[in-house]
Amino acid sequence: MLISTKTLLEIATAKSFAVGAFNIYNLEGVKAVVQAAEMSESPAMLQMHPASLRYGGSGLVAMCTEAAKSAQVPMSVQLDHSESESAIAFALEAGMSSIMADGSSMPFQENLEFTRKMTELAHAKGAAVEAEIGRISGSEDSLTVTEKEAKMTDPQQAVEFVAATKVDALAVTIGNVHGKYYSKPKLDFDRLAKVRKLIDIPLVLHGASGLPADMIHRSIDLGICKFNVNTEVRATYMESVKTIFTGERSVDLLETMSTAVVAMQAVICTKLRLFGSAGKAGLYI
Repeated sequence: MLISTKTLLEIATAKSFAVGAFNIYNLEGVKAVVQAAEMSESPAMLQMHPASLRYGGSGLVAMCTEAAKSAQVPMSVQLDHSESESAIAFALEAGMSSIMADGSSMPFQENLEFTRKMTELAHAKGAAVEAEIGRISGSEDSLTVTEKEAKMTDPQQAVEFVAATKVDALAVTIGNVHGKYYSKPKLDFDRLAKVRKLIDIPLVLHGASGLPADMIHRSIDLGICKFNVNTEVRATYMESVKTIFTGERSVDLLETMSTAVVAMQAVICTKLRLFGSAGKAGLYI
C-alpha cells in the first residue's frame, strides 16, 4: 500500500515508534524490504540514493513504486540525500512520493534557500520533503570535538529553517554518523530534546546502522520517528553473495539472489522490531 511519507511519519510520531527507511539498489533489496515489512506487519520505506537513481533510472523508481503499491503494508518511496535540483526533479517526475533535499554541506542560508525551492517543487507534485541542518560525516574519527560540535544541529536554527522552508521532516545531527561507528556512539540527547520542544514536524535520525538498542529507544522517546539504515543491510547482501561464490559447488544465479534476499530480510526484520514498528501496519488502515 503506497502512502505519503508525511502520513507515514506523522502516525509514527503520534504513536511513539519509528519507521525504518532502507536504501535499495536492486530487485533483491526491494524484495527483502517488502517481505520483511509484510512478515512483521510493519510500515517501511524504500529509499534510493542519488547514485542508485543514476544507475537504475526511472525503471528502478517504477519497480520501487509498484512494489510499494502491491505491498500488504503501508510503504513510501523516497530519494535520499540529494543536493541536485535536476535529480530531485527527475525523481518527482518518475513518481517518487518524497525526496530529501540535502543542502547540509552548504552554509545555513544557502541550505535554507535551496531547501525552500525544492520544497515548493515537491509540494506542487504532492510529494513530501525531508531536509537536514547540521552535517553528518561519513567517518568522524579524525574530527576534533570542537569541529564535531560545530556540525551539530542548532535548535534555534532548526526553528528558523522549518518555518522558512515548510519541510515535512527534519534530519538532525546529534553525534550520529553515516556508515560504521569506529568507537562507541555518543548522541547528544539534550540537543535532540531541545529540537523536539521547539519544532513539531517529524524528526529523522540517519546513521542507525550500529546504534545500540538503548540509544534507538531513547531517540524514539525524544521524538525520532524515522531511522535510515543502509550499511548493515548492504554488508549482509555482499557477505551472502561472497559466501556462495567461494563455495565448492556450482552456483545458480537465482539461488544466489534468493539467498541474499533471505539474509537481508532477517536483518531488516530485526530493525523493524527494534524501531517498534512491527505490528503497527494496522494503524494506517
